[in-house]
Amino acid sequence: MTRRRRLPPGAKWVTLPSGAKRVEIVLDAGQDPATGKRRQVRRRFRTEDEAKSAYTTMAAEVQAGTFTHRSAKTVESVCEEWLKGRRVRPATKANYTDVLKPVVAAYGQMSVQQLTKAHVDELMTALSVGGLLKSNGRPRKPWSARSVNLMVTVLQMVLDDALRQGFVARNVAALVDRLEQTKPEMQTFTEAEVKRVLAAAAEDGRYEIAWHLALSGLRRGEICGLKWQDVDLDAGMVTIRRARIMVDSEVQEALPKSRSGERTLPLPDSLRGVLRRARKVQAEDRLRLPSGDYYVEGDYVLADEAGAPIHPETVGFRWHKMLDSAGVRHIRLHDARHTCGTLMHLRGVPVAVIAAWLGHKDASFTMRTYVHSQDDALRSAAAAVSVVTSA
Repeated sequence: MTRRRRLPPGAKWVTLPSGAKRVEIVLDAGQDPATGKRRQVRRRFRTEDEAKSAYTTMAAEVQAGTFTHRSAKTVESVCEEWLKGRRVRPATKANYTDVLKPVVAAYGQMSVQQLTKAHVDELMTALSVGGLLKSNGRPRKPWSARSVNLMVTVLQMVLDDALRQGFVARNVAALVDRLEQTKPEMQTFTEAEVKRVLAAAAEDGRYEIAWHLALSGLRRGEICGLKWQDVDLDAGMVTIRRARIMVDSEVQEALPKSRSGERTLPLPDSLRGVLRRARKVQAEDRLRLPSGDYYVEGDYVLADEAGAPIHPETVGFRWHKMLDSAGVRHIRLHDARHTCGTLMHLRGVPVAVIAAWLGHKDASFTMRTYVHSQDDALRSAAAAVSVVTSA
């Protein structure tokens, strides 16, 4: 007579309604982190060996605090729930949504408990190479290392949340090595180039004010969101208190990026004159409208012939058109902001003051990101070194 092996604690043979026999194990899995109640795990196996192996594995996971109950949660559902719970700016949430789209497209219907490090590695490679299909059926262009790393970082935040809720045993995105990133070289104008740009801007009608504000350090959204109520020409002050930004292909009005982003700045005399000209252009627009048409009283400093605010992407397009007229290098509109910070620095303005002007709360961020050396400054430095070394 064959003697049965000893079953694990809490295990027993049971007979199913079909008449088949199974080994059933019941394991205390500790407290549910959500409810605080004790949890039990019940599993059935065909053989004693299977039951013993499973019991040993699960008991070790319970002891280590890594055990998770079987969950019907999919990768898509945990991503959606995490996004719903984010209390961030609309533009930030839209960015999170965009970088998670390839994750959902590739593994959305998979159980989140089945997602592995290999899956994330494969997706990183596919995004770097390009060709993954979008929801509209078009292939994706290759992503930069920065964008791929951002995807992994956001996925890691999603899985951290799933881990805290007990849906997964570990965060596989935390195990992934990030791609090596090369910091893009920021381009800035020299003082001579700025003069050429401003000369061309003077011939650009209603857009002249946009280019002056850009070279004064304002972001594109801040330029598009500036209203006349924010401008005090008599006192020579301007307050930055809103931005018009792109969110999911739509323009939305938003608060500044941070508390430091809302700031009141003194107006340079040159900018005060450009603002007066912009106000005069808008007054002429009102008079020029045909009878029966109405001027949109939106109060925006940068507005079209009918008073409506100009689309942020139109501003970006017109910037490059104006640079053609100026006959200077093409740099991004945002690099005009870098130009402002760099020229301030080269003129000896303290970094803390530059940070306050640009709306940064961290002066070290300003120094790392917005202040760049220029060829003329480097030549001056070389001359100084020459004096020292030849003494």
